[in-house]
Amino acid sequence: MTFVIGPLTRTDLVRYQGASGDFNPIHHDEGFAREAGLPAPLSLGMLQAGLLATWATDRFGAENVRAFRVRFAARVFPGDTVTCDGEVTARRTGADGEALLDIEMTCTKQDGTVAVYGWATFATDEDE
Repeated sequence: MTFVIGPLTRTDLVRYQGASGDFNPIHHDEGFAREAGLPAPLSLGMLQAGLLATWATDRFGAENVRAFRVRFAARVFPGDTVTCDGEVTARRTGADGEALLDIEMTCTKQDGTVAVYGWATFATDEDE
């Protein structure tokens, strides 16, 4: 089950800026972004990380998150479409006997470039 979002718009970036409280002009001001050497305002990396978290929690349940981390790998701009996907890489038992799933995820741009890598651990029923 993949999660496809886009194409992202400038409005998407500004809405996320408002929600996150990160008002760096590089994410909404065309002139500022160009002066910084970018072709357009840059998406906030945490937007893509949040999309990965949405993919994972929709699939495994927000109440089951035990760990979540990301690594930013590529820039995302308005007009890009991103796809979030992942796979279970391990089933194990935690120190307290809880059944756990380890997940590796990617948020990939339309050209195949990975924008964000993610890793998560979720509690699970033993039957999953």
